[in-house]
Parts: sequence; C-alpha cells; structure tokens
Amino acid sequence: MNNKISYLLNTVRCVHRYSSVLTFKSSATTRKHILWIGRYRDPLGNVNFRKLLLNILPSLHGSSLRFVSQKTDVYSTGAEALVSEKASQSSLEVEKFEDSGSFKAKHAVDHSDPFFTSLQKCSCPCDALDLAAEAAVSIKHYTNSLTMAWRLYKNLSEEQQRYEKQLIFEHPAFVKLCQQLLRDARRMTRGDLVFSLHALVNLGVPQNTLLLQTLVRVCQERLNQLDNRCISVLATTLAGMDKDKNVSALQAGLQLLVEQRISSIRDIFILQNLMKCLGKDAPVFLKKKLEMAVLRETDGLTFPNALRMFLALAAMNYCSLPILNACGKKIQENIHDIPFRQLILILEVCHTLQYRNVKLFSALADYVNSTAYLWDKRQIILFLSACETLGFQPTELLDIFAEKVTEDPDFLNLKNLLTVLRVYSRLNHVPRVQKHLFFEILHSCLNKCLPQISNTELLKAVYSLGILGYLPQRALDELLQKDSKDELILPDDLKEQNTMMLRCVKTCMELDSPSFTKPAFVLTENMSSLVSLNLKKAQEALIELLGDENMFLQNVQLPYRYHIDFEIRMDSDRKKVLPVTATDDHPDSHVQRLAFLFAPVSAFCLGTTHPQGKLAMKKRHLNKLGYHVILIQNKKFQEMKNEDAVEFLKRKIYSEDAFSFPEATVQNNN
Repeated sequence: MNNKISYLLNTVRCVHRYSSVLTFKSSATTRKHILWIGRYRDPLGNVNFRKLLLNILPSLHGSSLRFVSQKTDVYSTGAEALVSEKASQSSLEVEKFEDSGSFKAKHAVDHSDPFFTSLQKCSCPCDALDLAAEAAVSIKHYTNSLTMAWRLYKNLSEEQQRYEKQLIFEHPAFVKLCQQLLRDARRMTRGDLVFSLHALVNLGVPQNTLLLQTLVRVCQERLNQLDNRCISVLATTLAGMDKDKNVSALQAGLQLLVEQRISSIRDIFILQNLMKCLGKDAPVFLKKKLEMAVLRETDGLTFPNALRMFLALAAMNYCSLPILNACGKKIQENIHDIPFRQLILILEVCHTLQYRNVKLFSALADYVNSTAYLWDKRQIILFLSACETLGFQPTELLDIFAEKVTEDPDFLNLKNLLTVLRVYSRLNHVPRVQKHLFFEILHSCLNKCLPQISNTELLKAVYSLGILGYLPQRALDELLQKDSKDELILPDDLKEQNTMMLRCVKTCMELDSPSFTKPAFVLTENMSSLVSLNLKKAQEALIELLGDENMFLQNVQLPYRYHIDFEIRMDSDRKKVLPVTATDDHPDSHVQRLAFLFAPVSAFCLGTTHPQGKLAMKKRHLNKLGYHVILIQNKKFQEMKNEDAVEFLKRKIYSEDAFSFPEATVQNNN
C-alpha cells in the first residue's frame, strides 16, 4: 500500500513538472508563438521533453509504458527509467488480430464516420493531432490521424517542416497517440501497422525507441500477412532506417518474401520500392528476377516511373541496359517536364552505373542549351560538370557558356573557376568564338584568386590551362616558386597525382612556349620488340601491309616521357615508306615521321573521335617534336576483320589528312 501511495505521489509530481508542456494550446496559437521566437529548437534536445517521450506516464492499468528498447535507456536514469522486462512484455501480450481479408476492404474509410470527414478537412499536422485528442475512440482513428499528420507534414517547405516538427513532438496528443500505438501494436490491421511505422520514421521519432522497435518486431511476426502494397510501404520505410538487429532481421525476411512473390507483383512502383530497400547487398539472382519483373511492365512505363527507375537501379547498383534504354527513351519523349535537379540526378546515376547513352545525353544537353537563358550560370556549371564526369562533350552548350563567361565573369569565384577549368580541359574544348578573350578572363580570375588559393588548387588550375595550351605566367611563376621551396610536398595519397601534374606543367612550359623550335633530330629509344596483346593485331596488320618488321618501330620512348605504339618513316613526298635503318643518318627535313597511338575509348569524348585533354596535349606535343600523329580507337580496331584492319591502316598512312597539323592552340606568356 505504501509503495502505491509513493508511486501516486511521484506521478503527481511528474504531472506538475510537465504541466507547461502538457497545457493544451490551439495549433494556430502555438504556431504563432514558435514563429515569433524566430529560431528553431530541436524538440529532442529538450531534456524534459525527451524524458516525457521516453518515459510515458504510468497508465491507468498500472503497467509502465516506455519508448526505449534493447534494455538501454539512452536518455533517462533513476526511478523514472526503471521498467521491468515483465512489464514491457505484458504490454505486448495481446491476442493476434486476424487480417486475412483484402487490403482495400480493410482500409476503406467509413465516410459516414464524422471523424474521417473532419480528418480530411485538416490543414496542418497539428490539426490532425487536435482532432485525435478530441474525438479519437479507436486505434483506426489514431493511426489515420498519424498518417494524415505525416501527409500534411511532407507537403510543407523545409523551413516550415522544422517548426512544425517541434510543434508535433511537443503536442500532448502526440504522446497519447504513441501510447495507444504501443498498446495496440498487435491489434492493428496490416495497413495501419506499416503506415504508422512509415509515418513515425519519417517524422523523425528516434529508431531506438520501444515504440519503433515494437512496430518493427510486429511487422516481422506478421510479414506473411502483408499484401503487395504493404510490402511496398514497408520496403520504403526500411530503406530510410539505420541497420540494427531488428531492422536487419526484418529486411532479411522481406527479401525471402520478395523471392516468393516476385512473379505476382505487377506494379512497377512497388518493384522500385523493393529495389531501393534490398539495395546493393541483394543477391545477383534476385536482382535479375526484379529486372525481369520490371521488363514485363515496361509497356506501361510512365515518365515519373522512368525517372524513379534510374534511382532504384542506382540504389541496387545494377546496370540493366534494357530497363535503362526503355527509361531513357521515355525521358527523351518528356524532356521538357524534367526539373533541373532531376537532370543532374540522371547524369549522376549514369556515371554510377557506368551507363553510356549518347542519344539521351545529347537530348539533355540540347534541352539545357535551348533553355540556357532560363538557367542560372551556376546551374549550367553543375550540368557541365556532370557531363565531364561522363566524358560527354556538349559542344554547343560549352560555347554558349563561354560567351556567358566573357559577358559577365563576376560570378566566377574560386570554386566555380576550378570547375570550369577542369571541364574545358578534360573535354579539350576551345570556344569557337572569342577564345582568346575567354582564356584571358579565366587567367584574370585566377590571378585574383592567387592570394587565397591553396597549393593543390593552384597546381590543378595551372595544369588545366596547360592542357589547353595556355600558359598563365603569373600563376606559373608562383607555382614554380613554391616548387623550388618544396612547398608542394603533399601526403602520399596525392603525391603521385600531383607529381604527374607538375611534370606535365613543366613539359607544357617548354614545348608550348613560342620560343620552342622543332628539333633537327629527336632521340628515340626502342623499348622492346614485344608488344602487348591489345596491339598484336596492329603489329600483324603493319607487317602484312609493309612486308617487314624493319619498316616500322614499336614501343618507342621519346623525350618528356612520351611513348608511341608504332613509328613509321616516309620520304618527303609521302609516297614511300622507308626502312627504319635507312633513315637513321638522314636529317628529319627529308623524312616524314608518323606516330600511331592506339588509345582506349575512354581517352576520347563519348561517342566521338575527339580526344580528351591529356591525349590532345600529347598529340600537340608530338606535333611539336615533328611527328604526324594518327589516333586510333583500339576497341574499334580490334573489332575489324584482318583484311579490313590492313586496309584501314593503309588509308591512314597514305592519306593527306595524316599530315595536316592541327590548328594552333591559344598561348600566352604575359
């Protein structure tokens, strides 16, 4: 008896202590008060509120209900936090609710019930909670109030959500609602169960609370009773939860259930949710089953589903060409309806999945190009940067953006400048109009940033301009000064890359200088008579074409650490191929040198024969050394028949195009 009286007194003290929190206020009044404060306060950061949430007041039945699970109370200590294992389990020991009927029948709202009519009129989350406090009499009322609160909450702006979340968590009806959900977790219909879990997780209720852990465990027990729609909602919820024992167990069970039911799922939206939930760790055979299930439904693919499918495949880290091609086609048909952020996400997913679709990329670039006047310059930079990671060159957009830079360069801060330099250098793009002015503006912006630029950023900027054949003298002098003082020494993970960039810069200083003249002789070294397997076909074709191995060199090492795959020497009239030994004693003015570079597809801009930055720089420098460079995409060459390969090389050797030097690049030493 004394214990009961003591318990009652403690309860009264708790009620008095939290009276300020539990005092009822209208939603409108509370919202005005919060907005008047002018700053956001995390409700979970309030110690009193955390205790209130984690240690719900004793119920009338005498069983203490608490929200902390796994035998660990991370917030509260002392008598308020003590709940016996027996009491915790007693709240769960209720008879199972049979839910074998159809989902739609069980979740059809009774329109004659005035509660649901009033619920549809709610305009903010707290209105739904107010209604629950005033009129809810069943678990169906509570779960629908919670779901409505979440639906109204997710439609708010980010700033509004921050304030509304505080109001929700401090609303007295929310605590009562959580109590009711915990009591009746096993009595809920399957729909109410998964939608309640989904709403609580997305509202930000901590995952380690007893309420969430209880709902997760009940979902485990009733997993086989869930229909496809409930499975979809549960999959979406699990995808947003951190991994713990209960979540991992539920996810594993869900995976087994999906394996059994995959053939019966016809809704592409449900399939997408499952793909996101199962993620990268799903076994390959299950990924293939999901792929086949999606392919069965591609005839009814909608534009929003096509966009979401890219994200679903990325979440699963699975590149399905048939699905991506179908989605890409649907996106091209509705390209004018794509928000800018979705454009970037599509390109990022393509990079993640290593999916290359030139038609899709071209359509996206043409759309941005045609609406460039609508976009902010920083948005265009983001789009160009995403294209650069794919190795795709949107030529017209690059030219238009260069014009925007020359018209208004003030937006180019250091971050934007480095991005622009990286994009144009890697894609090897020199604007067709006002190219000198474009480089001068970039040079001027770089000079303004020199006082604040880091050593690594300075090296990257100079390296990017060097690739394009432009020498920014002031930045170059500062870079060399830092190098002479050993100030460019960096951690081991960056040392190799930066050493390579610095070596390229020094090579550009020498070979791209206006004072550099073509040497009379170029010292070469034949590294080995052996060639790699991917060049074996080219070697055999040259032997068949020229008749002898002595008619060409292979694995040739040149000054400045440049390497060429094959070298052929011809007379000055370009009519005859000369033996290598017969030309060693002749000056280069009487000999034409051909350098064959068999490069991978990745060294060219996507879908073109336009070389990317490093390969273009190498070609330019070999031209300076007196070579006529012939670039060949090795993959396409390997796909040729032997006779076609011989004929291809013959055309390259005797074609006049092989001896035309490229247009001079922009250079500046001022």
